[in-house]
Amino acid sequence: MEPFQSLESAVRSYSRSFPAVFDKATGSFLYDRAGRRYIDFLAGAGALNYGHNNPRLKRALLEYIERDGITHSLDLATEAKRIFIERFQSVILRPRDLTYRFQFTGPTGANGVEAALKLARKVTSRRNVVSFTRAFHGLSGGALAVTANSFYRGESYVNRADVSFLPYDGYYEGIDTIPLIAEALTDFASGIDSPAAVIVETVQGEGTGVLSGLPKIQAALGISAGRKMCKVTGKTDSALKAKHSLLQAAPEDKSMVGQINSLGK
Repeated sequence: MEPFQSLESAVRSYSRSFPAVFDKATGSFLYDRAGRRYIDFLAGAGALNYGHNNPRLKRALLEYIERDGITHSLDLATEAKRIFIERFQSVILRPRDLTYRFQFTGPTGANGVEAALKLARKVTSRRNVVSFTRAFHGLSGGALAVTANSFYRGESYVNRADVSFLPYDGYYEGIDTIPLIAEALTDFASGIDSPAAVIVETVQGEGTGVLSGLPKIQAALGISAGRKMCKVTGKTDSALKAKHSLLQAAPEDKSMVGQINSLGK
C-alpha cells in the first residue's frame, strides 16, 4: 500500500477500509495480488449490477474496440449513440408512453444531478430547489447542496444556499409528512421561495432505504400547481433504481413544468 499512501492524494475513501491491492475481478468476486478472493458487496456503489467483466458485455466491448469503434466523441452523433437511443426508446419509453429527450452528461449520478438542476433553473428562471431529509445526490457543488447528511456537507465549504429541505415520507415516526409538504409548497407564506425544482429519490439508499414514499410525494406535488416547477428524480446509481424512477414518472402532472430523470452509471 506504500505507493498509494505516499504518492496518492489523501482524498480517498473506500481504499482506507480495504487494505488490499486488487488485481482482477470476475462476476461478484475481487482478487488481490496474492490471489485471495473477496465477495464484492460494494459493486461499484451499485453500478455493477451485471458483475465484473460479464462475459456478454466483455465480448461486445472487445468487438467494438477491435473494429475501431469511437471511444470519445464529445456530443457528436455516433452510430453507437443512435443504437442506444433507439433501443432505450423501444424498450423503456414507448411501452410506458413516456416522452423524454436524452441529455448525455458524465457517467456519475452527480453529473446528472448537476445538469438537471442547471436545466430546471434555466427553464424556470428561479434559484431555489426543494430537497428532502436524508437525501444523497452526490458530492460536487450543486449535488452536495441538495444532499442532507452533515457528514458529507461538512467536507466542503462551498455555497450551499438556494436549497430548502422538507421531511421525506416516514421521516417522523407515526406522522404523515405529506400534508406538511403540500402545505409548504402551496402556502406562499411558508417561507419557501417558489422552487425551480423539487428533487426526490425513488429509493433513499443512503438514508433509510425507503421505497414507498414516492407515490405519496407525487400526490403532494400534484396539488402544488400554483408554483409551476420541475420535478427531478435524483441520481439513480443502479438499474433497479433507474427502472423504478422511470416506472414512477408522471409526465402528465400539470403542476410540473417538466420531469427530469437523472440516471447515473
